Amino acid sequence: MIISKTPLRLSFVGGGSDIPSYYRAHGGAVLTTSIDKFVYITVNKRFDETLRVSYSQTEEVSAAAQLQHRLFKAVLMKLGITGGLEITSIADVPSRGSGLGSSSAFTVGLLHCVYAYKGIYKAKADLAAEACEVELDILNEPIGKQDQFGAAMGGMNVIRFNPDDTIDVEPVLAPEGVIGAVERSMVMFYTGQTRSASALLRQQSEDMQASQSKRDAMRRMVELVDVMRRELGSANVGAVGEIMHENWLLKRSLSGSISTGVIDEAYQAARAAGATGGKLLGAGGGGFMVFFAPPERHESIKLSLAPMRHVDFRFERQGTSIIFYH
Repeated sequence: MIISKTPLRLSFVGGGSDIPSYYRAHGGAVLTTSIDKFVYITVNKRFDETLRVSYSQTEEVSAAAQLQHRLFKAVLMKLGITGGLEITSIADVPSRGSGLGSSSAFTVGLLHCVYAYKGIYKAKADLAAEACEVELDILNEPIGKQDQFGAAMGGMNVIRFNPDDTIDVEPVLAPEGVIGAVERSMVMFYTGQTRSASALLRQQSEDMQASQSKRDAMRRMVELVDVMRRELGSANVGAVGEIMHENWLLKRSLSGSISTGVIDEAYQAARAAGATGGKLLGAGGGGFMVFFAPPERHESIKLSLAPMRHVDFRFERQGTSIIFYH
């Protein structure tokens, strides 16, 4: 039995610039952190040569090519797994449309676990790159690359997406206590709605290619990555909320599908209750919302957003790991 544990991620600024159609032309960057919400993958050898995978459904087949779950199928075929295994996945949050990068965390964790089963060590950056290959190249998903690297590497990082397709992961450096102060200022809620990130990202990519004003908005979102990193390095914790607010207004301008009336009302209510900034996580349309506010305002924000579900979380620093190997 082998178990991998892979964190989800929270993106502060720059999201959307990690899509190849954008960064190959202009370069992209995000400032992101992994959080203590995880995807767990277990791999166990079966008595016979069939293949059994369990997620929200269970499939039992004689070969990986027969699987309906696209990510399971792509990873297992890529790594040459023909059968004889039972694989399960468990997640701490809804597995689709959360905005926390759960699909990519699943892919990273599955690659990590199956490689461990095969007795092959893979560096975290290599796992991230292979997860990108599975999702973008093999499955042709119109998504970006921040989720894979955020989940694999762990911690708070600036991730740069270069026009030549290289990716740089730069840890955010700040005086002692600053990252902890940011963590204590964050408050998260589940909207209760989920959506297909692929469909939204495909539309947003098409809109951006057709509009100079939308490309300009994305360029400013990328600039905010370095603005936020500088403020953290100067121990200006309070600036984080203001930067997130500017980023949200820019992101919201990219497409009418990013926000909804319910999300707009929730954002305004949180601001009125003391949040200085925030955002809807992921591609838009639903999932989780996060706000930056002085800790003493968190209870007021929770009351203002009832009955949205408040979700406790902390930052995470380890990235993907094998937590059991027997």
